[in-house]
Amino acid sequence: MAAVIFESVIKSNPVGRWYIELRDTSEEDRVEVCLDIDEYARKIEDMGAEYGGDIEVKWSAEENVTQQQLNEVRMQIAGYEQEQQANQGGEMEF
Repeated sequence: MAAVIFESVIKSNPVGRWYIELRDTSEEDRVEVCLDIDEYARKIEDMGAEYGGDIEVKWSAEENVTQQQLNEVRMQIAGYEQEQQANQGGEMEF
């Protein structure tokens, strides 16, 4: 069985705060909104568990997302990865 594809789209709300929309492409109505990387990690782990962890994540960003917002997301992911590696060795690709 091929990996299930999850789409992770970085978006910006009207007040300039970023968030990540996580979509399970195999279920058209399954969309989760994540306000930080910890919430994103929990939701992707929960959703991925339904497929035995056999998932692929496709990242993108909407046009109105600023470079500063992208950098903030990357920094949070890097911090999360360092924390996970210190605890057990997990990693998220971006």
